[in-house]
Amino acid sequence: MDSKALALQFAGLFGVQPAIFSAPGRVNLIGEHTDYNEGFVMPCAIGLRTRVATSRRTDRKLSIRSLEFPQFFEFDLDHLPQQATGTWCDYVLGIAVMLQQTGYALEGANLLVQSDIPIGAGLSSSAGIEVASALALIRHNSAAFPLVEVAKLCRQTENAFIGAHVGIMDQFVSCLGKAEHALLLDCRSLEFELIPIPDRVRMVVCNTMVKHQHAGGEYNRRREECEEGVRILAKWYPEIHALRDLSIDQLARHSNDLPEKIYRRCRHVVEENERVQDGARRLRAADLNGFGELMRESHRSLRDLYEVSCRELDIMVEAAEGLPGYYGGRMTGGGFGGSAINLVEATHASIFAGQIAERYHKATGITPAVYICSAADGARIELSGVG
Repeated sequence: MDSKALALQFAGLFGVQPAIFSAPGRVNLIGEHTDYNEGFVMPCAIGLRTRVATSRRTDRKLSIRSLEFPQFFEFDLDHLPQQATGTWCDYVLGIAVMLQQTGYALEGANLLVQSDIPIGAGLSSSAGIEVASALALIRHNSAAFPLVEVAKLCRQTENAFIGAHVGIMDQFVSCLGKAEHALLLDCRSLEFELIPIPDRVRMVVCNTMVKHQHAGGEYNRRREECEEGVRILAKWYPEIHALRDLSIDQLARHSNDLPEKIYRRCRHVVEENERVQDGARRLRAADLNGFGELMRESHRSLRDLYEVSCRELDIMVEAAEGLPGYYGGRMTGGGFGGSAINLVEATHASIFAGQIAERYHKATGITPAVYICSAADGARIELSGVG
């Protein structure tokens, strides 16, 4: 759905022309589970977007609707719930709560959400709705709110309200992504560099259509395991604050001082940070074969060391091998289902998409959703409206 169609739906519900804000989903080319370890990532925004239409209200109510979900929610801004409700609206409600906690004076508003980003596909539908909702709510107050601060606010919503201990990667690239570029982000300093993606390549995102139930708890457990590794290693390296501070050589020296599982988790993160830096060099040089091999290495590490892949993701990644125009691929996102990302020569992208879907279906009996993507721009206003 485009912004004009959404505006018509909104006008039918609320009788006024809305302002519409949108924010994209993302794929992460390389650098998985490094963001909450204050490391390096290389995501890019994609053309699938969440749109939030909004208008002012004269009362102190926050009215939230979605074109994808039947539930309708209305909250009093003076008595917002301070805990998640367990429904889809938490990603909007949490933004409002976090804004209030920062001292932001919210006004009553109508909000209508529409999204093209598939839920549970590892493409960060949550960041899309958070960023678009933040821009919509901020719109009704004249105070400035830079996009970097919007990203921080949305990450805080995930951490403190939703209860997902995520890093800042998803929200940051949803805010600041740029067409035809990946974003090399230092998740500690938030310094970033735009890395051109050659025009001759496409990103073919393959949704396995599965999401295993333990994903949320296992994600938080991986973070705890990394933090345990830092606590142990700080006995020898008191200056380290996160795994991003550790070199491969330092970790290797103390491989026997860590529980075996903790060592494997740490090894993935430390080596993945190196792969991100190497990947940036490869992309700058338009070395797509070299970058593709780094993607393969990343997937093996996520599968064997970090243990966040699953049977369906492994089958999807293996199904890409040998297909025309294929440079490399890996799982993308938190894992335990979701999507794989493949770099493919643009002239072969359509054929590749059909063939990998056929191979995956033959192996699993599941029909995947496949998207041919290019890097897209980040958050924006699509319609200024009158509300």
